Amino acid sequence: MADLNTWADVSSIANNIQEDALFVVRETALMQNLVRTYRDARGDNPRKLYQFNQSTAGTIIETDDLTSSAFTPALLATLTPIEVGLQFFVTDRRRDSQVPESIISDGGRELGLAAGDYVETALIGDMASLTGGTIGAAGTAITWGYLAAAIARAKNANKSMAVPLAAVVHGYQWAVLAKAASVAGATVAVAPGFQEEMSRSGKVSEFLGVPIYQVFGGTVSGDDFVGGVFPRDAIALDWRRAVQVEGQRDASRRGTEFNMSAVFAHGVARPTLGIKFTFDASAPSS
Repeated sequence: MADLNTWADVSSIANNIQEDALFVVRETALMQNLVRTYRDARGDNPRKLYQFNQSTAGTIIETDDLTSSAFTPALLATLTPIEVGLQFFVTDRRRDSQVPESIISDGGRELGLAAGDYVETALIGDMASLTGGTIGAAGTAITWGYLAAAIARAKNANKSMAVPLAAVVHGYQWAVLAKAASVAGATVAVAPGFQEEMSRSGKVSEFLGVPIYQVFGGTVSGDDFVGGVFPRDAIALDWRRAVQVEGQRDASRRGTEFNMSAVFAHGVARPTLGIKFTFDASAPSS
């Protein structure tokens, strides 16, 4: 039989074609743009947030002598700094051998992204501590009606139509809303422009005057996700030391340590101004 000289003859000795390694897909840093951020301090000193009590005026008659009422600040929240870190140790031989990637630059980027993941997850989790009101329940499907109720109650909690709010939902919850308001689910176009925009672009910039943001990070517990409607002042991020990546040579091990660390605090600053909601966030299948 003739020898056909196929790939199988050399597959064990042929060189692999190695492409650049890809970074793991991860959540973008959305929440950091929606909360109150402090950058005016360093060190581990807790940040204490206070709020004055609310006074109430009353009627008086012509001869009344006014008496003083209390006007004092009370502790509202404490933001306690924490430090996060991660290290990659890279040997000289690994550094010189890994091509086409550069493990030095790629490793530094990954360290920074890992820190961003931690902060984003922490801020998403803070929505569960909003106390201005609760909408929905575990296992409940989100609806535009529920979202409208959350927005209305958030406006009431802030006693203003002018205070900018943000609504944060899980991407799977958004898929339910999008289906209901697009040609995929709506049967009667009661708001043709809204339905057309949803069907065409898959998003709307705002609903009842409130921007809607989708996140895919955070914790989904039992297929449920806690989101919320809140103003910037409801949740706080306090940077004490921004993310930094430093290299440290270890000659005895013939390599270099790349160390990432950051110090920050986070938490609900004015929890009564935000409305939290809990809805099902299971993966859509239709």
